[in-house]
Amino acid sequence: MTNAATGGLLVNEITVTFGGLTALDNVSLSVEPGEIVGVIGPNGAGKTTLFNVVCGFVRPDSGTMTYRGRQLRGHQPHDLAKVGIARTLQGVGLFAGMTVVENVMAGAQATMRADFASALFGLWRSSREEARLRKRALDLLEELRIAQWARRYPATLPYAIQKRTSLARALISGPTLVLLDEPASGLSEGELEELGKLIGNLRAKMGVLLVEHHMDLVMSICDRLVVLNFGRVIASGTPAEVQANPEVTTAYLGQDVSHVDSQAIHADP
Repeated sequence: MTNAATGGLLVNEITVTFGGLTALDNVSLSVEPGEIVGVIGPNGAGKTTLFNVVCGFVRPDSGTMTYRGRQLRGHQPHDLAKVGIARTLQGVGLFAGMTVVENVMAGAQATMRADFASALFGLWRSSREEARLRKRALDLLEELRIAQWARRYPATLPYAIQKRTSLARALISGPTLVLLDEPASGLSEGELEELGKLIGNLRAKMGVLLVEHHMDLVMSICDRLVVLNFGRVIASGTPAEVQANPEVTTAYLGQDVSHVDSQAIHADP
């Protein structure tokens, strides 16, 4: 297991129980800066529970987490941006009454320098901050190739554009680690290929931890995979190592993990 002092995320022996059910059983993983790590597994394996632990939605019964040498304990989802972590949701979670660029700007709330009074009364300090954020948001939309949609509202957008808007909103805070929760859900094959390129480009700026059920995507972009089954880590390593692991193919009902029907693997409850 990678040492936390290297600057990455270290999840160490996390256990979570709900009543008599063990959702996670001594789960460990790490994500280094510039690395893409995928968490995969059959339906009910514990993937979403693991993500919710990292994000602060679920408190573990035991185990520890550190990020960049700082222990994550008792944190809330709104604390993530302050330590350099951002996340996307399984859906898009966009604000219907805000344009694309305004939705992206909203992702920087936790890192804005203007104080509450300045923002409330529209003072010069807040206006300057807003202009800076708007430019940053527009630059991100350009980077993600959706700048032409900047002034449109979510309901008028193709779903793939909504997903990229959600990604831009996560990235505007300048994270050093981004958590992507099923970023490929609802996308076509062509859109999946484009998404893979966009996620791959994030390596130059941050680490990436993603939960995903589209096997073609994770096999093509991830440096390492962690496979969960019934709350336990049953395999970890490079995509090739995981694909060759017989316990993984057994977990996927005997199918070749590189050709698992993406419709048969969904997010955990």
